[in-house]
Amino acid sequence: MGTPAGTDLNPRTTKYEFYGPPGALFVTVATPFFTYLLYFSCSEETGGCPPEVDLEHVLGALKDPHFYLNLWDAEAAKWYFAWFAFCVAAWAILPARVVEGTLMRDGLKKKYKTNAFSTCILAFCIVAGIIYQQGPEGFTILYRKLLGFMTAALAVSTVQAVHVYASSFQPGKLLTLNGNTGNPIYDFFIGRELNPTIGSLDLKYFNELRPGLILWALICISTLCEQATRRGGWANVTDSMWLTAFFQIFYVVDSMYNEAAIFTIMDITTDGFGFMLSFGDLVWVPFTYSLQARYLVFEQVELGLVYTALILGLNSLGYLIFRQANSEKNDFRNGKNPRNLAYLTTKRGSKLLTSGWWGRSRHPNYFGDLLMALAWSLPTGFETPITYFYVIFFTFFLIYRQERDDAACAEKYGDDWETYKQIVPYRIVPYVY
Repeated sequence: MGTPAGTDLNPRTTKYEFYGPPGALFVTVATPFFTYLLYFSCSEETGGCPPEVDLEHVLGALKDPHFYLNLWDAEAAKWYFAWFAFCVAAWAILPARVVEGTLMRDGLKKKYKTNAFSTCILAFCIVAGIIYQQGPEGFTILYRKLLGFMTAALAVSTVQAVHVYASSFQPGKLLTLNGNTGNPIYDFFIGRELNPTIGSLDLKYFNELRPGLILWALICISTLCEQATRRGGWANVTDSMWLTAFFQIFYVVDSMYNEAAIFTIMDITTDGFGFMLSFGDLVWVPFTYSLQARYLVFEQVELGLVYTALILGLNSLGYLIFRQANSEKNDFRNGKNPRNLAYLTTKRGSKLLTSGWWGRSRHPNYFGDLLMALAWSLPTGFETPITYFYVIFFTFFLIYRQERDDAACAEKYGDDWETYKQIVPYRIVPYVY
């Protein structure tokens, strides 16, 4: 196989997403701003969720240079850089199973070391040792210095995005089909190179699961520790906090355990690695998705047995749909069909599932994801809509992904995709949408 250097392998991108460079610039600037806004809109230090502050006070704070200087916390930054280094070291050192990715258009398949689960377990063991030695107060640092950790993560994600954009101009790089427009604003945001690496470390794959996703779980543990410290021990932690933290930690651990499943998702197979994924993986996921658990530290909600059971049931149903749907897809893509599911064979020779969960909707895994997202928010009660940000954002995000995927499939399969849509008419929610 030759090196992927020619225009045949790296054609110029002619179609924009996100409304082109203006949209890409807006999202690049707006998402960090909104992450901070979400933090200050639901925080003890600003007076609640939403905070009780007037516009004049907010504008005064934004004009004060000290406000921006206080976003940086040297101690939190030191610990965040240590955490990132720990994730790299664990990837390099821990035993791993090597898994092949999908066939790329240069005729090659990348090989990935899959040891995210053992990295996660090692991190949990270290945290458990800290809590055992020092009590729950020993691991409250993530909650108490969350703003500083967020700023450090933003710095790392931005530096990383600049690095991969600059290195994508080196000879022999395989570029993504949707990020080679020649416009630096757009390409920096969407990602120009398909699989940027440092040595043998694939940065896109590494960022997808490890530093941000495991940190999300650690933030949930830290919120548990903070509430236990305030309420005088583990026995006094509220049922709402236990539920929310358990749901999110379990989701992270399950993702680590099923690490090989990510090699078929659009982020890995299609998208480049730019600011969008770098920021999303390192900042957006851990610091916005953990908002419910953070809220429950200072607004402590007692659910009772009945509501706890109902919310637990909703999350379990969502997980069942999500995991079974993904298992059906992964088995089928790996040449297995243990349930003898029906499928449509396209003119390209590809096969599209038309029964099982994939016969009920074209993205049943998204439906399971949405049910779980709702279950993670319900324990916060109904005092504020801010704690439902995750499920609202996730709904729009998954609809966007579904439309993007449908457009790609229509281009790929032509008339066969129209036939498939007649067999499976619902997009995400069976019999509804």
